[in-house]
Amino acid sequence: MERCDQDLAFLLRYENVAWYEDAQVRILDRRVYPVQLSYVICDTHQEVAQAIADMVTQSAGPYTAAGMGMALAAHECRNMKEADKRAYLAKAADTLSRARPTTASRMEQVTAGCLAAADQALATGQKLDQAIFAHTVNSLNRRYSTMEKVGKYLVDMFPDKGNVMTQCFGETIVGMMLRTAKERNKEITLYVPETRPYFQGSRLTASLAYEQGFDTYVITDNMPSFVMATKGIDLFTSAADLICLDGHIVNKIGTYQMAIAANYHAIPYFVTGLPDAAHPVIDTVKIEERDPALVLEAAGIKHTLKGVKGYYPSFDITPPHLISGVVTDKGIYSPYDLGRYFDSKVEQFY
Repeated sequence: MERCDQDLAFLLRYENVAWYEDAQVRILDRRVYPVQLSYVICDTHQEVAQAIADMVTQSAGPYTAAGMGMALAAHECRNMKEADKRAYLAKAADTLSRARPTTASRMEQVTAGCLAAADQALATGQKLDQAIFAHTVNSLNRRYSTMEKVGKYLVDMFPDKGNVMTQCFGETIVGMMLRTAKERNKEITLYVPETRPYFQGSRLTASLAYEQGFDTYVITDNMPSFVMATKGIDLFTSAADLICLDGHIVNKIGTYQMAIAANYHAIPYFVTGLPDAAHPVIDTVKIEERDPALVLEAAGIKHTLKGVKGYYPSFDITPPHLISGVVTDKGIYSPYDLGRYFDSKVEQFY
């Protein structure tokens, strides 16, 4: 089986994201990695959806988990009549794609691809779960290959021996941009905000960057402006959970304020990802709010008096005037010109 995760950090190996095997889905628990190496084992597709909702996996991890969850759903309905199998899988697709509301449109693309693979398997007599599993691995290969192209365009913007600030955990793009930087002998230093309350930056991005051989500094979420002003940051970059065609991007909470700081300090901000035709304008996006209790603690330790309230929007919105460019697999676009991305053929991504 061809795989595009060779020679990448532990976090980017397919088995260490989410994996279907022996009638179970195994998902690396990113909430505790790297302090603990633990996997959540799901015996049903509903448990996979719950793991996605509970932030067991984040960034692009839910897309992989959803595909593997569809393979598990196929195993669950293996003894049903053919018509009932298709109905069962359609219901599972709805459950998995709606596990987290902000990315539902992309998750629907993932599960729709799995349903198409199931239809093909039903028509040709293949085993449903193995057909969907193979489709999911192929989808991973496509995504990794696409993000490798994105990474090459992004690294074109890196100065030699540059200082780069990231935000949250951009998953595949982080690994691909760093692998490209290594190939080009660019000695990049990374400054990584921690990304409370799940600490994706300190636990995931920093671990991946360090493992791939880069000088990496973790900073707290209230340090970016000072670090930009004093450490010679050359470029700020983040992935995006959604890139609307009107140039607004939705990403992990904190991205907006970092974009403001970068703009103030005349530091370019490059967003990575593909525009989402399902979201022509920002008004089509619902911002997910999560358990407010999570902001009243850090790593499970409560820091407030009883009765103090919390507020936790999981994402924020960065307007186009703060974005220097949107880096895609076709090149770098102005945030005001994203519709042009669709003027040429768009390769299947999910």
